[in-house]
Amino acid sequence: MIDRIRCGWAADASELDQLYHDEEWGRPVYDDRTWFEFITLEGAQAGLSWTTILHKREGYRSAFAGFDYQQVAAFDEQQQLELKNNPAIIRNTLKIKSTVTNAQAFIKIREEFGSFNDYIWAFVGGQPIINHWQTMAEVPASTALSDALSKDLKKRGFKFVGTTICYALMQATGLVNDHTVDCFCRQEKKT
Repeated sequence: MIDRIRCGWAADASELDQLYHDEEWGRPVYDDRTWFEFITLEGAQAGLSWTTILHKREGYRSAFAGFDYQQVAAFDEQQQLELKNNPAIIRNTLKIKSTVTNAQAFIKIREEFGSFNDYIWAFVGGQPIINHWQTMAEVPASTALSDALSKDLKKRGFKFVGTTICYALMQATGLVNDHTVDCFCRQEKKT
């Protein structure tokens, strides 16, 4: 296989991280279930590495009803308590509770805007922001836009949606394209 130039964070990463970089990171998301998956996973990552979350992704998919926000919104205290004992996910009580709370808030946004997708893409005017970073050292941890998204999500009842988490969400889901200019993903124009 030909060596590919990747963004710095993925260059010497594990095969799982490279696969995520090559096939998902920075590609625009338009499906509400996928949006809920990324909000859940990005919140779960707080204080941990993304690699840890990628290794537990299937566990999250199984534990949280395939990221069906309608089902997750209805999880009762007993179901949440059972999740605390599930080694396939991050067993943090606040993160588990926040997933249920976020599912409830997610549904309210869908009711107000028609879809979560319409709500969140409005923050970037419906088009990805294409950045032109030479190196990952130039990439910010947060921006005024992630500040605004974080503030609005918190106002709507979301948890684990600080500005750094929101910027990571924006990067992961293609609201912003932060692939460095030399990355093959940029070269293939697979935003």
